Amino acid sequence: MPKNDKRVKITLECTDCKRRNYITMKSKINDRERLEMKKYCAHDRRHTTHKETR
Repeated sequence: MPKNDKRVKITLECTDCKRRNYITMKSKINDRERLEMKKYCAHDRRHTTHKETR
């Protein structure tokens, strides 16, 4: 099965501790702006906002 170029790997960085905790996929076509979501940060031991890095 060929790799689909419409979906790309992105890295999510915690806004509090600035560590890169998560790697996920997103669609280039549907989500043009940077992704932002609440995820669990193991270093802060609480849920924080994570933003997409370039």
